Amino acid sequence: MLKSQIRRPATHSVLAFRPLRNSAAQSLNAPWSRFASSQSQKPGPSSHWIRNSLGFAVTGTAVFLGYSYMTDGGKEDWTSRPEVTKRQPVDANDLQAQFIQEKRSLKSPGVYTWGSNVYRVVDPGSKDTDIKTPRRFKYFDGQVLRDLKIEEKCGAAITENGDLVQWGQAFSESDFKPTATLTGKNLISLALSESRIIALSSDGTIYSLPTSKDEQSSGPKLTESSWVPFWPNRSNLSYRVLNPSLKLGEKVTTISGGLEHVLLLTNSGRVFSAASSTENYPSLGQLGVEGLTWSTRPKGPADACHEVTALAGSKIAQIACGDYHSLALSKDGLMFGFGDNSFGQLGVDFEPERSFKDAPFLMKVQKLYSRNLYLPKVTSIAAGGANTFFSVDVKRILGYEEEAVNVHDLGKVTTDTWSCGRGIWGTLGNGRWVHLQDSPTKVKALSGVSEYDEKTKQMTPIRIRAMSVGTTHVSAILDNKTNVSRTTKESLDQSKDWGYDVLFWGGNEHFQLGTGKRSNQSKPTHINAPPQNKKTQGEARLQIMPRHKGKVNKRNVSMEQRVECGRHVSAIYSAV
Repeated sequence: MLKSQIRRPATHSVLAFRPLRNSAAQSLNAPWSRFASSQSQKPGPSSHWIRNSLGFAVTGTAVFLGYSYMTDGGKEDWTSRPEVTKRQPVDANDLQAQFIQEKRSLKSPGVYTWGSNVYRVVDPGSKDTDIKTPRRFKYFDGQVLRDLKIEEKCGAAITENGDLVQWGQAFSESDFKPTATLTGKNLISLALSESRIIALSSDGTIYSLPTSKDEQSSGPKLTESSWVPFWPNRSNLSYRVLNPSLKLGEKVTTISGGLEHVLLLTNSGRVFSAASSTENYPSLGQLGVEGLTWSTRPKGPADACHEVTALAGSKIAQIACGDYHSLALSKDGLMFGFGDNSFGQLGVDFEPERSFKDAPFLMKVQKLYSRNLYLPKVTSIAAGGANTFFSVDVKRILGYEEEAVNVHDLGKVTTDTWSCGRGIWGTLGNGRWVHLQDSPTKVKALSGVSEYDEKTKQMTPIRIRAMSVGTTHVSAILDNKTNVSRTTKESLDQSKDWGYDVLFWGGNEHFQLGTGKRSNQSKPTHINAPPQNKKTQGEARLQIMPRHKGKVNKRNVSMEQRVECGRHVSAIYSAV
């Protein structure tokens, strides 16, 4: 298991020599007593030499123990330290707790943000243009969220009770603090475009509203139903409702958005697309409807929903959107792409004469492996900016001329992560800096990684648990084992859970990687957890807390931490 804490060497030095101190009087005085009693009737010149030698030994031991005490700073009595070094349950009130990010998740859930603060999104109360390392967002102290999306000019979150909260200069140019806007709709997730917010409610309704506070108040308002029969009310803010043509019992369960478009996934595996920008109509094929442009669109509202019929033959399980391109993953592991390919983000050759593909096509993953020896299956997809990422489970199979007895890894499954698209900021994660990558390249730091599972008594691959792709940077949470013996009834402060490892890479022009430095990273790297305060000693590698029970306003709430990367900004939040 990967370690998540840099431990102080002085502590181990003291613990290693503690048995000497506890038995010092017995181990030194007892032999001297026996020697003295046996030789008391026959004193000789050698007794002085022995006495002097023992004196030097005692003095040396005292000096060493004193040095051990001083190197530990003298801040606490070393004689009071526990005899064992195994990890104890975390005390949420202990300022020197071993895992400070775990302690804070237990003590008080919340949101941490960092990166560009020019538009007062990362820290509305600060005039700093950049926030170099993760900083706690005071407004969300003690809150758990259903969803959070953050961009350079605006931020939006869905609270625990399903209300939409917005902030940033794109929302209001005079008041930057978070403000509740669309309320009472029981929202569960959202997507941000260049000028609008798309929000999904628990009943499958999709709301589209302007990002700007002024446009929300001045735009046309819909008539809403009321609890009083035949007494409709008019909405207090402007929004639209997207209406895909759904079958009986079908509803939208997942949404994902780019700068100008949004994809909708239903519980039956169908995909719909719609325009999501007030100013620009999607014109780079990202809607997945061949030949669809502003001039050829059907009559009706500009944000009408279109079924991506080319995917009708496959039951889609996941969707993902970059700025101007789209991805879809079927239940049986087939990956489809459509939209802009200006940087090779669709994983096929860039064609200058036609830089986009407006019809979904099957992205051929098998070509990345030897067809006769390995069977690949795509398990997850992610997109953002002009980049695409996907993870593949690869099973070793028997070749045409191979015999099973001679293949030592037959049936073994490994997991690889691949990327394509723009890599000038190191966003590909492959250690190279390129403008265009139109063939998938392996992210070696996230490929072929495994760990020993004590339950199954064998090595198992470490997969990607979640990935968030911003415009220039990326984060990946590894699905490493947090505890081999954890039971579902345990709360985190009573168990011995480790966190999920999280890595960041790519552009760092606004400190969005959280390293505290401006240099870009072309390979996935760990960052440190934010310190509790200036007096906190030592460094802890940032980890993401798994689902656990924690206190929220004296209530026990099941929560987990999630990571969100946007345009030049990043966030970690506690989610229900």
